[in-house]
Amino acid sequence: MRVCLLASGSRGNAALIEADGCRLLIDAGLSAREIDRRLATLELEGSDLNAIIVSHEHHDHTCGIGPLARRYQLPVYIDTQTVKQLPKLGKIADLRYFKAGEKLSLQNLTIETFSTAHDAVNPVGFVIDSSEGRIGYATDLGLATRLVVEQLRNCRVLVLEANHDEQMLLDGPYPWHLKQRIRGRLGHLSNTDSVKLLNEIAWDGLEALFLAHLSGDNNCPKLVEDLIHTALNQIDGCQPLVVVGCQSIASACYFGEELAVGLSKAEVSSVNSTF
Repeated sequence: MRVCLLASGSRGNAALIEADGCRLLIDAGLSAREIDRRLATLELEGSDLNAIIVSHEHHDHTCGIGPLARRYQLPVYIDTQTVKQLPKLGKIADLRYFKAGEKLSLQNLTIETFSTAHDAVNPVGFVIDSSEGRIGYATDLGLATRLVVEQLRNCRVLVLEANHDEQMLLDGPYPWHLKQRIRGRLGHLSNTDSVKLLNEIAWDGLEALFLAHLSGDNNCPKLVEDLIHTALNQIDGCQPLVVVGCQSIASACYFGEELAVGLSKAEVSSVNSTF
C-alpha cells in the first residue's frame, strides 16, 4: 500500500493511491507536466497509473485530467453530473461514468463513492477497499454529514480536509462573501471541525492520517498538526502517523507502516512544519 498527496491546497490537488498492484490518481488539479514531474520524484511515470477518478469539477481538482488521460490513455471515472460541468475537458477515449453512492471495480479494488457537502454539482468522497485495508478520502467538505462519518469508519489510512483556522480566516484578507462561502455548509472544513470528524472515526487500526487542502492564507501546518496531535493523544490506542499535504511539493509517502526514506514521526513533523 502506498498513499501520497502529490499536491494539496487551493491551487491544485492530486492524490496517489496504490494498493493490490493498482495505482489510482484521485483528481488531477495540476498540469499534466507537473503531475509527471511529481510522479517522477516517486520513481513513477504517468504510464504507471491505472486510472483517474474525479471528486468534483472545480479547477483545482480537474485542470490536468484531459491532457494526462490523453497522454497515457488512462480511463477516467467521473460522476454523470460532474462531467457536464467540464465542457473544456476535451475528448477522452475511456470515460467511465458513475453516480454518487455507486460502487466501482478497478482491478482488485472496490471503490465506494459517497456524496459530500460542497458547492459543486455532485461532489463525492471515496473509500478504496483492498486486501491491504481501507483508504478513506474526503476533502472539500462544508460539513461532515452522518453519511461521511459512517463511510470513513475503519479505515487504515485517511485523507481528511483541514482547510482553515477559523480566526485566521475571519482576520484574513479575503472579502466577506468569500469568508462566508468557505465557512458555510457547502464550503470547506475548518481545523476544529476536522478534529470533531476525527474524534468520531478514529480507531486503533488507523495507521496514517493525511491532512489535506490546507489554505495558504488561512492556516498554518504547525497549528493544525499540533491540534490534531492533541486530539489523538486523548484517543486510546490511536496514534497514526500524521502527514500534512503541501501545495508546492509531494508529501511523504505512506508505505504500510513506514514512510518514504525512513522518516520517523518526529522527522515527518519537522518536514510538515516547513511547508
